[in-house]
Amino acid sequence: MIDQKVKSVRALDRGLLVLAEIQRRRAVSLHELHEALHLPKATLLRMIVTLAGRGLIWQRLADGAYLPSNLHAPPVAHSVALDRIAEVASPIMARLSAEAAWPSVLAVPRLDHVEVIETNSSLTRLDSVVLGPVGIKLSYIHTATGRAYLAACDPRERAAIIARLRPPDVPLGSEALLEAMLTETQARGYSLRDPPIPWPDRSRIMVARDGRRSMAVAVRVNGQAVASLNITWLSARIGTAEVVTRCLARVQAAAVAIAAKLEANPG
Repeated sequence: MIDQKVKSVRALDRGLLVLAEIQRRRAVSLHELHEALHLPKATLLRMIVTLAGRGLIWQRLADGAYLPSNLHAPPVAHSVALDRIAEVASPIMARLSAEAAWPSVLAVPRLDHVEVIETNSSLTRLDSVVLGPVGIKLSYIHTATGRAYLAACDPRERAAIIARLRPPDVPLGSEALLEAMLTETQARGYSLRDPPIPWPDRSRIMVARDGRRSMAVAVRVNGQAVASLNITWLSARIGTAEVVTRCLARVQAAAVAIAAKLEANPG
């Protein structure tokens, strides 16, 4: 039996309170911790740094939120598995931001869209290219991010996704355009927003009007696509060919690094 007469360690007790609050909320800001625990922000920051140093929590790039780490325990739910992918990718995407200047998102597959789970947009100074937020749904058909996953996934999965997205009245010639786009993406190893496909899926209007271009690659773990990583730029500022020359190898290296960390820490 633990001797209740021995004094507890106050700093440890506070640190455990902070950890428990982060675990309870799953994602929490410094201000929210301050309001919930009534501890000074300077004290909270020291505890956060200590907890992060021990690998118990991590900070998401997209919004600065603190989340419990999933790298030292097996995932127990799909949402936890997604948090784990984002946690592994976050520092790699921070380095990519410093190298490439333009922002990126990391997205994972859903039934009829890909979902953003992390972005380094907050680290860039290019206010006109704000990506995200976490949770936004992107088209498989009209975005480079979705196309990268669609082209890389298992053929049976790809066929199921396309079947879900196929409109009742398929525009003439669009099936052939889609097939050609996927074949070209597979051959060159990265996706672009072009060519347009005339299907009435989500993101189509956004892609046509936002003045941006994107390039994306798949993240493959043990040969299986699990996510896609993009880079987005303003078409008025730089051409696609120049971005491919400057940034493709960096984006590909980041995707490989994310996959390697996931393979090394299978959970």
